[in-house]
Amino acid sequence: MTVSNQITAPNIGPALAARQSEWASAIQADPALLGDIAHAVGGPFHVIDPGRFAANLDAFRAALRAAGVQGRIYFGKKANKAGAWLDECARHEGGVDVASAPELVHALGHGVRGREIVVTGPAKSTELLWLAARHECLIAIDDLDELERLVDVGLAARILLRVLPPTGPNSRFGLDPEQLDRALERCVQLREDITMDGFSFHLDGYLPQPRAELANELIDRCLDARARGLAATAIDIGGGFACDYVDPEDWRRFQDDYSDEWFHAAKQFNRFYPYHQAPVGADMLTAVLARVGARFVETGTRLLCEPGRALLDQAGFTVFPVQGCKARGDHFAVTVGGLSMSISEQWKGSEFLPDPLLWPAAGSATADGPIAAFIGGSSCLEYDVLTWRKIAFERAPRYGDLIVYPNTAGYQMDKNESGFHQLPLPPKVRVHTRDGRYTWSIDSH
Repeated sequence: MTVSNQITAPNIGPALAARQSEWASAIQADPALLGDIAHAVGGPFHVIDPGRFAANLDAFRAALRAAGVQGRIYFGKKANKAGAWLDECARHEGGVDVASAPELVHALGHGVRGREIVVTGPAKSTELLWLAARHECLIAIDDLDELERLVDVGLAARILLRVLPPTGPNSRFGLDPEQLDRALERCVQLREDITMDGFSFHLDGYLPQPRAELANELIDRCLDARARGLAATAIDIGGGFACDYVDPEDWRRFQDDYSDEWFHAAKQFNRFYPYHQAPVGADMLTAVLARVGARFVETGTRLLCEPGRALLDQAGFTVFPVQGCKARGDHFAVTVGGLSMSISEQWKGSEFLPDPLLWPAAGSATADGPIAAFIGGSSCLEYDVLTWRKIAFERAPRYGDLIVYPNTAGYQMDKNESGFHQLPLPPKVRVHTRDGRYTWSIDSH
């Protein structure tokens, strides 16, 4: 393919090269593997590595052990639907956080025991409450009516009471102080059938200190509840464990020099995920425990948490086939097979910023490069765009090339997936090594 209107000085911002794990880099460096998968699949696909997920899970569990704190790590299942993660939870003593009956059934079907599952979410259906109680799941109660409907199910149940954080008084989740007092009184009355295991909360943002402070307050609540005859053995500090996607200096330059002109049509955004931050993952849990871990130990209180994105960090990437490339002023429009809904950040009024990669990569600039391009999906909608930001490529993408989006397992792969235009959903592909070569299989769900 020959592309005209080559540009030499596109108005683009600093590169945001994605951090990548060794397994992902090795697969992308293979001269044939991704092309073979693309040929077989016939459209976009996600590549996943359950081993990296297991390593992340083990790191979180190690953080608890290092602090001498008892507890459980629940995978926030909403972050990715693949069955592979559930298999690893079953193998590595991890729990699963679900919010629907199908999610619960899925976890049970992959060998996760009911007692290793926490059921969260607002205003749960009575059917979900029954199924959760039947399998001895831990149920986070979000409303007084929900507690009464659980009682009406007629089964013994284990519960947490979800607390409305003082930092989020307008949230629709959790029990405010008056509701919490009423729920505790009801739990005292029901303690023959309902085991009140403790409290749960979820905070926005990615700072350890507020989580430690609220956990400390709720330990006091646990002690008061125990004095009233309740079990109150655990605090669930929720999710929101951060990930670090790009180099800190690249992220600083992006923020300091930010310009709308870096984006096709001067597209404007109100917010971005903080693609560089610290501490992240299990180190963030360690930072929480450094502040409040001693109180968990002293009071015999267990710490529960629900990482989603952080357990999936570096556990997958997404691949789209290129279908076209044409000039648009000083840059180009690349169209890929598939929809931007398979990179979910774009459908939340934001942008997934780590740089996508062209496969196969060029060793140096060619006759039709370097170029800058934004990347759109194959629907007939103007706003079906995977990357509005102008990305520098050493050469123009051609029909049959692939565009790789690194580190997409956490929320990006399927949060907003759609069969629009009757296009199939991208499958999740596990890559294996056998007898010194790569093989692959479709995730069985």
